[in-house]
Amino acid sequence: MTKRSSQIKIPATYMRGGTSKGVFFHVKDLPEAAQQPGAARDVILLRTLGSPDPYGKQIDGMGNASSSTSKAVILARSTRAEHDVDYLFGQVSIDRPLVDWSGNCGNLSAAVGPCAIHMGLIDADRIPENGLCSIRIWQANIGKTIIAHVPITNGQAQETGEFELDGVTFPAAEVQLEFLDPADDAEEGGAMFPTGHVVDRLDVRGVGSLDVTLINAGIPTIFLNARDIGYMGTELQSVINGDSAALARFETIRAHGALKMGLIKTLAEAATRQHTPKIAFVAPPASYTASSGKRVEAQNVDLLVRALSMGQLHHAMMGTAAVAIGAAAAIPGTLVNLAARGGEHSSVRFGHPSGTLRVGAEAEMQNGQWVVTKALMSRSARILMEGSVRVPGDCF
Repeated sequence: MTKRSSQIKIPATYMRGGTSKGVFFHVKDLPEAAQQPGAARDVILLRTLGSPDPYGKQIDGMGNASSSTSKAVILARSTRAEHDVDYLFGQVSIDRPLVDWSGNCGNLSAAVGPCAIHMGLIDADRIPENGLCSIRIWQANIGKTIIAHVPITNGQAQETGEFELDGVTFPAAEVQLEFLDPADDAEEGGAMFPTGHVVDRLDVRGVGSLDVTLINAGIPTIFLNARDIGYMGTELQSVINGDSAALARFETIRAHGALKMGLIKTLAEAATRQHTPKIAFVAPPASYTASSGKRVEAQNVDLLVRALSMGQLHHAMMGTAAVAIGAAAAIPGTLVNLAARGGEHSSVRFGHPSGTLRVGAEAEMQNGQWVVTKALMSRSARILMEGSVRVPGDCF
């Protein structure tokens, strides 16, 4: 008889942040072999979420079979000056044995502050009895600072409230986020616009030549004009995700864009870098019915944006992509700015498949280059469950 290993228990917190969900770990609670980057850590996260799953359902894990819900976060008390907590994000592939560490999750960024308080990572004297607790987060994937303003009631993170976020069913407490210096200079491209241009012409094998804005802000993102690829910008998930040819075309464009941004050296590498860059298409304002049945009127938005994550159209908008939208909207001449009728924009409200979202950015010209010093948006977060996850003891 084959001897079987028992399961092990790992303390964890299951949280919603923005329009995403993920499993949060304190690094010291992970098995010793997984407290450092490497295969053991990746395997534990894969098994926790239920990946790789050839059925695409993640039935044997905590994942919910979408890029928005196949996520893991590792937190630690920060040793970095003027920071409270270190935040490391892993995007767990559903059908492949892959954890992508190449970027941040803006939605789950909203849950980091509340979770850090819950895990005891924030000193008690930093937490007011009532009011706002401003937590400085070191985003370890991209080497950036995020400030989360967490509402506090009776010394605890306030989770219930009246703040409504399209894509989330129930209202909750508002968490305001500041993404400082969001241009992703950790990437090989370096500058916010890796090619030095706000609009490039991208030649894509089998697709054609397309105008694109390639930006490293929040997360590396490729913006297209909806009309150039046969869309209106009002599409919902079923239109895109049910079209395998369209998804393959987007992935081809994404690979060519990643190559032009200097994120990969060969087109084939894009398959092992699913999380970044993101690809999105923009259009001028138009009226449409969101996935919830809510009517979005053209006069209430500055532009329309649809974005893909992990090969599928996102049901709302990734938080990091929202930062990229805000940054690009603030800079004259980008495709995002032009879709919003050009001019100067310190903030924009854009329409996405679930409704609308406002995002702001502060941009200025420095030494002949555009620089975004800060991006701002509001999200909400809530603990859904706390306790332990279990994984087979021999999986790593």
